[in-house]
Amino acid sequence: MAPRVILLDALGTLLELEPPAPRLRALLRERHGLDVELDRVGIALRAEMGHYRDHCIAASDEPSLERLRLECAAIIARELDAPALDPRELMPTLLESIAFAPYAEVPGTLARWHDEGLRLVVASNWDISLHGVLERTGLSEHIDAVATSAQVGAAKPDPALFAAALALVDAEPRDALHIGDRLEEDVEGARAAGIDGVWLRREVAGAPAPDGVRVIASLDEL
Repeated sequence: MAPRVILLDALGTLLELEPPAPRLRALLRERHGLDVELDRVGIALRAEMGHYRDHCIAASDEPSLERLRLECAAIIARELDAPALDPRELMPTLLESIAFAPYAEVPGTLARWHDEGLRLVVASNWDISLHGVLERTGLSEHIDAVATSAQVGAAKPDPALFAAALALVDAEPRDALHIGDRLEEDVEGARAAGIDGVWLRREVAGAPAPDGVRVIASLDEL
């Protein structure tokens, strides 16, 4: 049976992160008088992003999201060995350095699927700010619903996130497939929820995959 619902991961599937280190380095110099080597800024951002990935599930409302963002800003200050940087002053700088953009084929493919009558649901390990990101990048007009780990209280590969995404459009696992760029979180997680999983591997087209796993290099292959 052809699916009537497509679940979609966000980062790495619909959206790419524009390189934040050059932007953050320029903003640190401009706003805070801090001149730091680009490599060191990159190291600080990797530490911050690791903390974010581990804790974004807790950012389920505006106060908890602000707390997480302050923690991330404090990590940047620590990694840059800049204790004088107040995390509350640094937080807007950090947020401005982080920007997302849709992959080239995504808007057209989502529009085509919508025109074909498919229901599209984003199922992502993200805080509640994902709704705003989808609006700013112009993708929300093609999306029927969004389920984030922060809203659901469960993160992929937990089947609970997939179940919550399906419930938003009153669908059953047999009605859907899920597309994402991580084998364990997206493909294996979807399968554990009874949903067909498709592995999106943008940078390694043609690379081998486990038996029975469908691999694509771009959404417009479907």
